[in-house]
Amino acid sequence: MKIAVLSRNANLYSTRRLVEAGRERGHEVRVIDTLRAYMNIASHKPSIHYKGSELEPFDAIIPRIGASITFYGAAVLRQFEMMGVFPLNESVAISRSRDKLRSLQLLSRKGVGLPVTGFAHSPDDIPDLISMVGGAPLVIKLLEGTQGIGVVMCETEQAAESVLEAFMGLKANIMVQEYIREAGGADIRCLVVGDKVIAAMKRQAKPGEFRSNLHRGGSASLIKITPEERMTAVRAAKVMGLNVAGVDILRSNHGPVVMEVNSSPGLEGIESTTGKDVAGLIIEYIEKNARPNQTRTKGKG
Repeated sequence: MKIAVLSRNANLYSTRRLVEAGRERGHEVRVIDTLRAYMNIASHKPSIHYKGSELEPFDAIIPRIGASITFYGAAVLRQFEMMGVFPLNESVAISRSRDKLRSLQLLSRKGVGLPVTGFAHSPDDIPDLISMVGGAPLVIKLLEGTQGIGVVMCETEQAAESVLEAFMGLKANIMVQEYIREAGGADIRCLVVGDKVIAAMKRQAKPGEFRSNLHRGGSASLIKITPEERMTAVRAAKVMGLNVAGVDILRSNHGPVVMEVNSSPGLEGIESTTGKDVAGLIIEYIEKNARPNQTRTKGKG
């Protein structure tokens, strides 16, 4: 098969591993810099050009689109889909998962466990917004933030009011969530491929920090997840319409709650922690499922 990997940097661990895994299994794999691909949007004959010439046809495409280029990356991926190329994750599903508020609304509609979350526009509604999520301590998140950036924990209601007023004054889109104290600064990253959790790790925040992201100095360890956690992760990926997803779950007193569904999960942490060949399993999924003109919007919204 001819497989393209949409990625800004061929040297990134995840991109490198996907290329290696594809070539080991006898496929032709090419990395395409997302921002250097450009489109000819013509009726009946969509095409993509790259660094001055038209791209050859591919059987499948693996999108590794960074959050900062979601709009352009999704447009490039959509063009590949229009040309009949099988996408590992569809453009609509990626756009859906990148909008934190939209993804939580879709998950809540399907009854997936979530932390109590509030969203408001007017500073006049701040007191009610805070009480809606159970008061302080609470977590405030920028909707556009990634890797733990733009996430603030407020210990008191006074601090929460000040932070919310500041963010609202800057016209930033924010949401407020209950703080799951019993999680103890740890979350579980479940890597879903198709309808299975193929690997899971526990991420623990460093002392004095509540964000467990590995980019923030968190540590990772092996964990055995429960059938309920496994089912929650698979359902969350399915609601988003993602074939491959990193689903972040917290253990709360009322069962597993989903914090986020990531459409381009990093492979380094999960492969080194679990020893699993995640990249190989992703290529295997493509081999079993890639057919021309198979793009259809999964899920709703």
